[in-house]
Amino acid sequence: MPQSGFYAKVRRGMPALIDQWRRLGQADAGRLALILAETARVAKLGEPETTPSGAQLDDWSQPDAGDEVPLWAARTATFLLVQMPARPLPQSDDEACAWAYCWLRNRDFDSVESARDALPVHLQERLTHAVGAAWADRQGLRLI
Repeated sequence: MPQSGFYAKVRRGMPALIDQWRRLGQADAGRLALILAETARVAKLGEPETTPSGAQLDDWSQPDAGDEVPLWAARTATFLLVQMPARPLPQSDDEACAWAYCWLRNRDFDSVESARDALPVHLQERLTHAVGAAWADRQGLRLI
C-alpha cells in the first residue's frame, strides 16, 4: 500500500528533522526541548503531556528513533525550521517526507498546488515531490 510506504519514510525522517533543528538551535539540549514543547503548546501544534528533557531530545534525534518521536515534536520542529533565516533544507528523501507530512499537518490547504505554493521559496524545489506524496497519503486516508 503506497500510504504505508510513505508513512514509513516519514517516521524514518523524523529523527533527522529533530536533529537538524537541534543542531541549528542556539541553545543547549534542555533549553531546546523547552522551546520545542512551549512552541507546540502556543502554536497549537500539539499538547505535550510533559516538557521533554534535553536527553530525550537527543534520543529523538538518533537515526533509529523514528517510532519514538512524537508527532507534536516533529510538527513543531518543522514549524521552527521553516522560519529560520538560515534556510535549512532536508538532507535526505526520508527527511523531506517528514517535512512535507508535517507541513500538511500544520496548516490547512485546499489543494496540493496551494500547499506547494505556500512553501518558502527555498523549500519549493526540494519539497515539491514530497508534498505531492504527502498529499496523496493524506487523501488516501480520508473516509469517503
